[in-house]
Amino acid sequence: MKILIAEDESSLNEVITKKLKQEGFCVDSCLDGGEALERLLYNDYDMAVLDIMMPVLSGTEVLTDLRRQGKNTPVIFLTAKDTVHDRVTGLNLGANDYIVKPFSFDELIARIMAVRRTVSGNISNQITLGILTIDIDTHIITLNGCEITLTGKEYELLEYMMMNKGHILSKAKILSHVWGYDYEGGEKIVEVYMNYLRKKIDAGREKKLIHTVRGIGYVMKEEV
Repeated sequence: MKILIAEDESSLNEVITKKLKQEGFCVDSCLDGGEALERLLYNDYDMAVLDIMMPVLSGTEVLTDLRRQGKNTPVIFLTAKDTVHDRVTGLNLGANDYIVKPFSFDELIARIMAVRRTVSGNISNQITLGILTIDIDTHIITLNGCEITLTGKEYELLEYMMMNKGHILSKAKILSHVWGYDYEGGEKIVEVYMNYLRKKIDAGREKKLIHTVRGIGYVMKEEV
């Protein structure tokens, strides 16, 4: 799951980013609303956590412009203001939730997962493709009924591929989503980790789930 954190208080930004990464999320961060809007418009994020009071553009301005341009990325607002008017304003603009500072990290995680379940409309948050099932809430992966173990980055890659099963994803898009906006390495890393997944999921099986689309990228689908 790829999340953008936009919070102008650098120390809080760093703490949130670090803790979310420790929980297995792929996280990008920025310190002002202008950069947040640019990233949200030109990258695919599963969710954005936006501080309302930011330089350049406020969180509400970012959300307004985002919705005006047809982007439906789920948004959670962070704010020091706790009034009914502020909450109603944010929700009416299209925010999915609202967290008042100071907040506990456990509350933030719970709200992120709750918004994700609401948006997906899938209470269990399980995705299945043939003999492979991934539970996004628990990060448990089962293959033919047996649980398999993945590294953090392998899990992020598999989750992204499973959420887009049946759709061809370019290496560039996979790189941006799984490794992040600021990753400076090349697309070769995508090939390396895709091979890691193949060894754990497709090795020794006649019908593969991970397929290379020559010259483009990869797709996860069942062989007929």
